[in-house]
Amino acid sequence: MDKNILYTAIQAALAAGAEIMSVYTDPKADFEIEKKADNSPLTIADRKSHAIIAQALAVTPYPVLSEEGAKIAPEERQQWKELWVVDPLDGTKEFIKRNGEFTVNIAYVKNGCPEAGVIYIPVKQELYFADIELGAYKIKDITDTEACPSLDALMEQAERLPYANRTDDTFIIVASRSHLTPETETYIHEMQQKHAYVETISKGSSLKLCLIAEGNADVYPRFAPTMEWDTAAGHAIIRASGKEVYQAGKTEPLQYNKTDLLNPWFIAE
Repeated sequence: MDKNILYTAIQAALAAGAEIMSVYTDPKADFEIEKKADNSPLTIADRKSHAIIAQALAVTPYPVLSEEGAKIAPEERQQWKELWVVDPLDGTKEFIKRNGEFTVNIAYVKNGCPEAGVIYIPVKQELYFADIELGAYKIKDITDTEACPSLDALMEQAERLPYANRTDDTFIIVASRSHLTPETETYIHEMQQKHAYVETISKGSSLKLCLIAEGNADVYPRFAPTMEWDTAAGHAIIRASGKEVYQAGKTEPLQYNKTDLLNPWFIAE
């Protein structure tokens, strides 16, 4: 996609991260926790982050499909060949627990396929960004783009993914911190039969997808419900790092802007 548009998405994610942190670090803050239709939590930080991202992306040519945005009829959405898929605060449960494992996710989707993505980890001040043609990158200690006035400048400061620093034979599985299902435990057991050394890492939010893109984990099996906005940005980053997110038991990748926004079970590897 156009470098300036991707740069706009990065700026949006950083600004949203700053707003989230203003709530997260305020000892007097009331998270104003509500329950969504699926009984998952929603906080004031989710809503503030959504407002910032929606305003920032309004200058681009593409409509926004966001978890916290207005419900849009599938018939209307599926006229969109290009769109943003956004989760303003992925890992709200982790945010409420104050364990730092939450992210801002912004993905550019074209014809159902994630072509570019941005993930920001506000607590760690770490930014992942990717474009299918430019590759995947990570940059640390970043809160704004003041020192990097363009996407090219950001790419110069960032590390290219995946890393090439793993030399041991350990097979690393990354799993959900909050959604470890019996099916996932069965999968882990099967991998233990196939590999001499297996290690399981638990992470919240889209951090699991980031570990796959980095090359610091081999597989992320997800046999529990996720929505498109949970995975789109991480999927784009994984694709740009030379890997893929497949529907479980199939050779087809996850698709986006479907009639039903619920993802099937998947394997990222």
